[in-house]
Amino acid sequence: MSRFFHGGLSDSDTSSSDEELYSEEEESEVEDHSSDSGSEDGTDEEEVSGDEAGGNRFLVGGGGSDDESDEDDGRRVVKSQKDKRMEEIEASAKLIENGEKINDWVLISAEFDKLNKIVSKPTETSAPKVYIKIIADLEDFMNETLKDKAAAKKMNAANARALNTIKQRLKRNNRGYEKEIEEYKKDPEAFMKEDKKPAAPKAISKVSKIVEPGQDSEDDRGFSTIGRSGKALTYTPESIFKHLRGIIEARGKKNTDKGEQIKVMERLYEVAQTPYQKIKVLLALISTRFDLTYGALSYMSAEQWKAAEKEFNTLLEVLEANPDYVVIENAEEWDDDEKQPVPAAGEVLKIPGSVVSFVDRLDDELTRSLQHIDPHTTEYIDRLSDEGALYTTILRNQLYLERLQRNQNIPTDEAINRVIMRRLEHLYFKPEQVISTVEENAWKSIPAGLDSAISAKKASTSASDLLYTLCTYLYKHDATVLRTRAMLCHIYHYALHNQFYKARDLMLMSHLQENIHVADVSTQILYNRTLVQVGLCAFRAGLIYEAQTCLQEICGTGRLKEMLAQGVQIQRYSQVSPEQERLERQRQLPFHQHINLELLECAYLTCSMLLEIPALAATGSSPDLKKRVISKTFRRMLEYHERQIFTGPAENTRDHVMQSAKALAAGEWKRSSELIHAIKIWDLLPEPQKIKDMLSEKIQEEGLRTYLFTYAPFYDTLSISRLVEMFDLSERKVSALVSKMIAHEEIAAALDQVNNAIIFRKGVELSRLQTLALTLSDKASSLMEMNERVLEQKTQGQGGFPEGGQGGRGGGRGGRGGRRGDHEGGRGGRGGGQGRGRGNKNVQFNQQSGFHGGAMRT
Repeated sequence: MSRFFHGGLSDSDTSSSDEELYSEEEESEVEDHSSDSGSEDGTDEEEVSGDEAGGNRFLVGGGGSDDESDEDDGRRVVKSQKDKRMEEIEASAKLIENGEKINDWVLISAEFDKLNKIVSKPTETSAPKVYIKIIADLEDFMNETLKDKAAAKKMNAANARALNTIKQRLKRNNRGYEKEIEEYKKDPEAFMKEDKKPAAPKAISKVSKIVEPGQDSEDDRGFSTIGRSGKALTYTPESIFKHLRGIIEARGKKNTDKGEQIKVMERLYEVAQTPYQKIKVLLALISTRFDLTYGALSYMSAEQWKAAEKEFNTLLEVLEANPDYVVIENAEEWDDDEKQPVPAAGEVLKIPGSVVSFVDRLDDELTRSLQHIDPHTTEYIDRLSDEGALYTTILRNQLYLERLQRNQNIPTDEAINRVIMRRLEHLYFKPEQVISTVEENAWKSIPAGLDSAISAKKASTSASDLLYTLCTYLYKHDATVLRTRAMLCHIYHYALHNQFYKARDLMLMSHLQENIHVADVSTQILYNRTLVQVGLCAFRAGLIYEAQTCLQEICGTGRLKEMLAQGVQIQRYSQVSPEQERLERQRQLPFHQHINLELLECAYLTCSMLLEIPALAATGSSPDLKKRVISKTFRRMLEYHERQIFTGPAENTRDHVMQSAKALAAGEWKRSSELIHAIKIWDLLPEPQKIKDMLSEKIQEEGLRTYLFTYAPFYDTLSISRLVEMFDLSERKVSALVSKMIAHEEIAAALDQVNNAIIFRKGVELSRLQTLALTLSDKASSLMEMNERVLEQKTQGQGGFPEGGQGGRGGGRGGRGGRRGDHEGGRGGRGGGQGRGRGNKNVQFNQQSGFHGGAMRT
């Protein structure tokens, strides 16, 4: 009733009282007669005075001149409060979008506050879905801005304060709409479709909605998509190349929305009709997907990667079905967008592009994602399952390149070499059964009409034969670093499958150890991995000295993780710049390619124990002789273990090996064998019981040698049967070991086969003068060895050694000093006798077992 007595109130009082007294339903009944009441809600109506608002509110045209009222009645459009509210929300949203384009956070903050005030009016039970879309998109844009630290530094003070303000308010505001935001992000199109209702039959004329090219307007029924020129955009086969050219020209520019470009190209592929149109669209689409990731620390999402991989397979299908179209790198670009080229009969149309680069990028992106994903989660396993699909894609790409070379006479040698190398990198570190399964599944996914002339599809082909075929092809057709990498992969595969002598011979014939230091870092890492795998192969075969020599080059450096690219190990006093650390992390191998470092260290320490303990016993009886160090790492650990006041039970691998070494030195070979067998890491090796039996036999043999070195000065004669009883060895084995020690002049004794005993000779200790002479000879040999190393470095591995090798210079008499002749001294030159030169372990291994390891430091 009091509504008719508000004529003397102001406009603001009138509006507030109207909203309080009347609900939305009541206002809708009288809104045909109360058009003037919309002035306070943001409409474009003319303001009226307080008297006119009171007495003439329900009179049409009351309060104004007749002419003005007549004009207003002809062009006014009646709008409900809900429609006016939605217009205000859309206006604020448009201003927020404009602010995002120019990175104006002051404008965004002001409009965000205004938007919240509009939404907070109690006119609806829930927030409009347009509002949910605005705050969800604004949150994503804010997160991207915060990640770009370089852009944040360039902001002025006002903009930065506004960004911090919107950051706090937006997070607090979005907590109340978490469910709606989550539904929107899952499927934006379905979320927004539910909010669209058919328009009421009002006097509203349809207008065209102006959107950017590529914006999805499928939810705007009855509206046309308008570009910047004001003309409607239509995707037809004739306009494909114009749209593509615009997208390509916008590549790399600032504020380019790559997601919208991908949507446009997906539409263009749907309307593409000719093979040329499909090929051009797919080439641009795959490249744009790769552009979504930038920076070394980011990786391609699994969804985008799978989409790119699917589209690349589609591209290969189109090329296979249309042999008249060829994608190669050195083709000329077609500039006419109005007319597309058509190949003549018998001719081939060359389209610029590179299918090999797509394969490389797919492989690199998969590797990068595996580097960043936690390997102990199911996400890593799910991501790793994509490797099978990628291998199939690589194989299919190889078949396509072979067809080009065979049928079109197009030279694709370099591209084929790159693809084959990619295949090798996915196969060389896997067991034979896994390789056979991967190869079989790949051929099943490829059309039956395709086959390879390089590695033909054969059901009976083994994994070793496949690796041999691929590597041999690269040996013959490539002279770059791919040939070196193929050889390292081949050696690695041999070593992994317990073929030590094949791996060793191939390494020696390749001479890789001479010039590997000039190769790139990734090749040096592959060399280190191969060297370690050869050492493990020798260990499994029972070749202790060869295994220790191989593993010494890597394990003795203290940089095991870094040299195998299995982690970044920052040294205490190292000066590593952030750029170097970033590069180190980039070249880390995925977890499934790692070599178990604990197993590696255990094998290395066990081999060092079996060599060092007899050597220590041999030098212990002659303190004047300089101790020969086989493994500095093992010596350092053993000395630290001996300095401990209290030694508890063995807890880890090192403790087991150190306590086993002390037991072996004390003659308790059974206790030493038990400690070695208690190491659980041996279960990771194939046939662990066979490895343990081999180690037990080696410990018995080295225990016998240690006993003879230690107690030889206290015996005149020693029965062989007594040694057989003590060390549980056969009489034949004991006789062979003693004979070998006598032949190498490690003990001064003779073997009495009649009485089955060992007769020790006395009085052969060196005099003081002889000891000093041998010391001088050692120092001279060391100086000569250092000079030769410097010469070799200056000549980049081309400087060889004279005829006598790096051992002694011929003649002379071998000293005692443990297994000097066996492990370190080496044979002399061409002169007679046995040289006593210091000798290098690496070259000694090269002479005896035929290998020289030279680990490269990355």
